[in-house]
Amino acid sequence: MHIFNTQGTCSRQILFDIEEGKVKNVKFIGGCSGNLQTVSRLVDGKDIDEVISLLKGIKCRGNTSCGDQLAKALEKYKLKSQE
Repeated sequence: MHIFNTQGTCSRQILFDIEEGKVKNVKFIGGCSGNLQTVSRLVDGKDIDEVISLLKGIKCRGNTSCGDQLAKALEKYKLKSQE
């Protein structure tokens, strides 16, 4: 399980797995429970690049959003896995 500490959102952390390039088991710590459960279910099993493309740049408070932070978490994961 990967852990990403968010910035500028109500959620504090995002936990997720990547299996064969697919996003799995996304859990947000804190934030709006109903909306974040929805996001987690909608992205489950989707290709990592598709999720980044769908969520990157979505704004809420603080010029970011929980979805945008998930996209950033996945981008960070991709960078580390390519090293």
